[in-house]
Amino acid sequence: MFLRMSFSPRKPRHPLLRIVLGLLGLCVLLVMIAFGVFFGLAMLAAGALLRLWTLRKAPARKDDGLRADTLDGTTLEGDFRVVSKPALPAR
Repeated sequence: MFLRMSFSPRKPRHPLLRIVLGLLGLCVLLVMIAFGVFFGLAMLAAGALLRLWTLRKAPARKDDGLRADTLDGTTLEGDFRVVSKPALPAR
């Protein structure tokens, strides 16, 4: 019983102290939200800059009909034809 009572949160009895602690809790919450938004925006900006940096380093591809990925043996070349859907049977 003593152990449970010693760790239970208790509100202060003085009304002014309750208001001050409530405002202090709100300030801490606002600071945590502000830091979270700041770090989130910083991570998004870093990701965008990294993406721009990697796209800037990539060489421009020429579109002359022969692409590099068709020459390395991983692409299957072939002809195709479009097959129409069969008509649904009438009921």
